[in-house]
Amino acid sequence: METSKVFFTDMRCKVGTSLLDKMDKLMLAAGIDQINFQNAFVAIKIHFGEPGNLAFLRPNFAKTVADRVKKLGGLPFLTDANTLYVGRRNNALVHLDAAYENGYSPFSTGCQIIIADGLKGNDYVEVPIKGGVHMQSAMIGRAIMDADIIISLNHFKGHELTGFGGAIKNIGMGSGSRAGKMAMHCNGKPEVDQEKCTGCRVCAKHCNQVAIIFNDDKKAGIDNALCVGCGRCIALCNFNAIASKFDGSSNDVNIRMVEYAKAVLEGRPHFHISVINHVSPHCDCHGMNDAAIIPDLGIFASFDPVALDHACIDAVNAAPIIPGSALAEAHVYEEDGSRKLTVKTDYFHSIHPVTDWRSQIAHSEAIGLGNGRYELIALE
Repeated sequence: METSKVFFTDMRCKVGTSLLDKMDKLMLAAGIDQINFQNAFVAIKIHFGEPGNLAFLRPNFAKTVADRVKKLGGLPFLTDANTLYVGRRNNALVHLDAAYENGYSPFSTGCQIIIADGLKGNDYVEVPIKGGVHMQSAMIGRAIMDADIIISLNHFKGHELTGFGGAIKNIGMGSGSRAGKMAMHCNGKPEVDQEKCTGCRVCAKHCNQVAIIFNDDKKAGIDNALCVGCGRCIALCNFNAIASKFDGSSNDVNIRMVEYAKAVLEGRPHFHISVINHVSPHCDCHGMNDAAIIPDLGIFASFDPVALDHACIDAVNAAPIIPGSALAEAHVYEEDGSRKLTVKTDYFHSIHPVTDWRSQIAHSEAIGLGNGRYELIALE
């Protein structure tokens, strides 16, 4: 199997050159102008960030992509689908409010914002999954399926259920309607360690399915009949009392997410951009964010979302750990006399031990979504 090309530029900028200039140069070097954009509707799939979170991508990145699309003759719009959980993005009205609050608007980005699955998250198209092993069809937000071209612009970061969130997650999970997200999550059910639970009820406050129950000792439990396995409670618990029930749950979600991504991209031109900055240990779906775990690295681009994700995870794992971060606390050390030597392990697996991001890459290759092998081409 031939390798896919992934293009990269770092965060360094000479006087007179901005990072956005470098991003535009990167897109052109990676071949975005090979796509015929003339009069095409172009969905720029992005995550607007949950209000209160400050790790999400700045709108400036989206404007750079939209401006390039317009220069190439396309009709761009920014889009994301509604969420399952309680928050500021679970219907189109609050979702748009959240986007505006975080600086995304037609004025700041130069294009319109359309919530892909409509007002209540039930405006979707059922799309066959060619080569699907675990799912035969996907429920994708209608606006995304109506687009002629897909561009994925994502913030690369950790995730408590899938290991990391990159291009595959942005497309697969992010394009699913609320019903689609439920279908992807349905096998991943967390459980509560009663000894660690303090009864603070934060998990219950943020459970959109009212699946958190409490016993006579005021300890939390989870009603599996109501739980959809979104994993939000796992990261919200400050006492590490909630975790996935079994190792396979993370893989189940990853595999379903990959098949959803295949449904979105099949038969249409697509291009993918990942920004590795402020790499937080958790998803941007939370109304808060932890400190970055590694230094900012740069911007990556490719026609192959699988190669792109693999290149990004390799770059993260090769980066130095920021002292005092969640990764520094979770990482494994072994004593060697008076010194402590870092044991080289998978960074995101160190933070989220029940996850295995490799299942994203392996299943993507198995169903023909992309190629995990890549050639990294660095630009100045």
